[in-house]
Amino acid sequence: MTLQRTRPDLPSKDKRWKLVNATMRRNGYAGHALIESLHAVQDAFGFLDEEAMTFVADSLDVPLSKVYGVATFYHLFMLKPQGRHACVVCTGTACYIKGAGALIEGIEERFHAAPGETTADQALSVLTARCVGACGLAPAVVLDGNVIGKLAVGQLCDLLAEEVAE
Repeated sequence: MTLQRTRPDLPSKDKRWKLVNATMRRNGYAGHALIESLHAVQDAFGFLDEEAMTFVADSLDVPLSKVYGVATFYHLFMLKPQGRHACVVCTGTACYIKGAGALIEGIEERFHAAPGETTADQALSVLTARCVGACGLAPAVVLDGNVIGKLAVGQLCDLLAEEVAE
């Protein structure tokens, strides 16, 4: 006799939870689908909050500590709402040597948001990544999913100002 585990109820009537649940169901509610399930939550809601991580943990029958560990290990998972635009500054060796630190300082000065923060008007989230795989473009920045390289501080800040003004 096999015991059928009862799945938790969806956290709310928001239809996006059905998409998340469908991802987990497609993978048989298996623990190995944790990263894919977290991506489904983030794709649906834009970030991972405690409610979402608890729902995924309960659904996949994995400890909440493991879900939280995965969510905080990978820099692509966000634990709080993000701005309308995202700027990821690469801090890998090549980028750091070519001025990534100055880019971060320039963004902080002009937009009053340090890495991991979002501007007060929710227009821009500033992030860092250990490497974005564009060393030839150092210092590299990923702006709303587009890799841009070899920008001076002023050029980057002007570009960001144009983006957030739209």
